[in-house]
Amino acid sequence: MNPGRPSMTARAVASRRAAHQLLDLPLVLPDPLAVPILGPEFFCNPARHADPRSRAFRAWIVARSRHAEDTLASAVAAGVTQYLILGAGLDTFAYRNPYPHLHVFEADLPSMQQWKQQMLLAASIPTPASVTRVPLDLEHQTLAAALAHAGFDAARPAFITWLGVTTYLTLAAFRATLQLAASLPPTSGITLDYSLDEAELTPQLQRDRRSLAARVAAAGEPFQLFFTTAQMQAELRAAGFHRTEQLGNADLNHRYFANRTDNLALPPEGLAKIATAWL
Repeated sequence: MNPGRPSMTARAVASRRAAHQLLDLPLVLPDPLAVPILGPEFFCNPARHADPRSRAFRAWIVARSRHAEDTLASAVAAGVTQYLILGAGLDTFAYRNPYPHLHVFEADLPSMQQWKQQMLLAASIPTPASVTRVPLDLEHQTLAAALAHAGFDAARPAFITWLGVTTYLTLAAFRATLQLAASLPPTSGITLDYSLDEAELTPQLQRDRRSLAARVAAAGEPFQLFFTTAQMQAELRAAGFHRTEQLGNADLNHRYFANRTDNLALPPEGLAKIATAWL
């Protein structure tokens, strides 16, 4: 990753969110800032985004973000006033936050935050007072110390989203972060996505995974961490979470892609799942 520039995967995620705003109806993830934040360098080529694999990836990106925002809404309704986005990338929620009393903490690598700030300024997207940036490298820093320095109150409930990150971590870094999330007060929760272990993948999906892994490794962002569904459930329980939910492609299709006329949907089986856990 070049200093001050986004990772290849972060750029790809942001471009899929933007393409969704221009190509798909109805919107699964309404995001009026997804296109502006990318600026003039973003060009939406409908032919490129019509490729079945590209459409499936776009569906996954918008479904996981929509699910995170839906779950956040439940947390806010329960009284949560702190929202931590781990690996914020070019996510725009903090800049279109509809909840007046919700403080958003965006945690990411300093280089990512620098690039994002440049893009926000170029697009004339203001940073609300309710946003705090938390420079963070989970492999080399203590999350608790970084959050405390940023003004995050660990004595108050919070909701956390952790999307597109866990696959790139070591098991030790994953567990340390999960344990911190589980140390928060009751009504706190977390939504994360994770890559499935090959034991739960079909032979074709195993080949797809190896091809994708080779591409991201060549870009300097190698995959490291995989779980079976049962292993993830055990990790959440061991950390101290009491109520859990895991969603695969079939669940997400039923929730977000039913009865569409444009056929945007996830394939029946996927490479990853979304897990949500509450204290």
